[in-house]
Amino acid sequence: MTTTFELPRATPEEVGMSGERLDRVGDVVREFIDENRIQYAVVGVARRGKVVYFEAQGVSNQEPVERDAMFHMASSTKPILGVAAMMVIEEGLVSPSDPVEKYIPEFRGIKVAVLDEEADKTTGGKEAPEYRLVDAHRPVTIHDLLTHTSGISGKAPGRTREIQHEGDTLATWIPIVAEGPLSFQPGTRWGYGGGLDVVARVIEIVSGMPFNEFVQKRIFDPLDMKDTHWIVPKDKLHRMLVFVEGKAGTPTTYFSGSYGLVSTARDYLHFEQMLVNKGALFGNRLLKAESVEMMSTNQAGNLFDNGGKGAAGVAFGYTVAITMDPGLAKGGRSAGAFGWGGAAGTVSWTDPKEKLAVVIMVQQLTEDLGVRIAEAIGAAIDR
Repeated sequence: MTTTFELPRATPEEVGMSGERLDRVGDVVREFIDENRIQYAVVGVARRGKVVYFEAQGVSNQEPVERDAMFHMASSTKPILGVAAMMVIEEGLVSPSDPVEKYIPEFRGIKVAVLDEEADKTTGGKEAPEYRLVDAHRPVTIHDLLTHTSGISGKAPGRTREIQHEGDTLATWIPIVAEGPLSFQPGTRWGYGGGLDVVARVIEIVSGMPFNEFVQKRIFDPLDMKDTHWIVPKDKLHRMLVFVEGKAGTPTTYFSGSYGLVSTARDYLHFEQMLVNKGALFGNRLLKAESVEMMSTNQAGNLFDNGGKGAAGVAFGYTVAITMDPGLAKGGRSAGAFGWGGAAGTVSWTDPKEKLAVVIMVQQLTEDLGVRIAEAIGAAIDR
């Protein structure tokens, strides 16, 4: 018999919040539904280890959305990879300063594509820019990969293959990534890309386990994330709100550290609560407090500011963004809050100062739903 673990429930008042003001979260979601900006949402909020808000709103295929609905997580997969990486770092199997070529020799001698300014001058910038390949100033490191400062981002000029073929695995695809070139010199810019899949492959190498099995054993099982999958079992497919053939939930051999997971608000709230608890939940310690601290500390300097996804008052750690100055960030979160989101609209964060875990599950990307909900949650805190 499988044991199921659930976070305890409490009234908002029991954990120093106003229930009346917290209900404004539902008002915000209803406003977005009424304006047709989203069709549905499931939102979960826990404070001091207890769930104080967990509601599903809206309809899908003319049926009310249930709280156990399963969502395409897209890049909300990335913090899972971050925790897995901190595990092997904590165990001494990997160091952030290690060159990737230590584990994947194909990365040795990788080139960088740089704009050929002389050629560009001769055309007056009227033709497609020309690039030349130069040596990397230094090897790509694990730290570079975890902070998106490796140069593995976008479609670098000269790439011969960008899409995995059917049957590809991390073991077959990552050596192709290692063919390069990089889009910029390692450690000089912030560029969103596929570097986290390289970390997933390193985890496979040092742990001796396929990445999906490592995550299942070390993260999903201890946290009772029973509905979190790369491949959704057939008896759960009816709970998928957006099921895109060839994307989330379908049979695959490629278990990405960057995208592809399907999950529920309940499961991901367990994950965020573990981080609030500095690495432990349900009597299981996944990480030391120091590892959570490392993950949620600014690791990219000021490179995130100009990286395309950065914002004033926000820094970047290992796979997560961190609110440094709430006044500048204008995101509704406290200083030190950290999290990430996905292209399908999912947003989640951990707020150590207020002991909050928040999960917002939608399947339409909006710019301000997360901010509005964060503001409502913040306004509900009394002490």
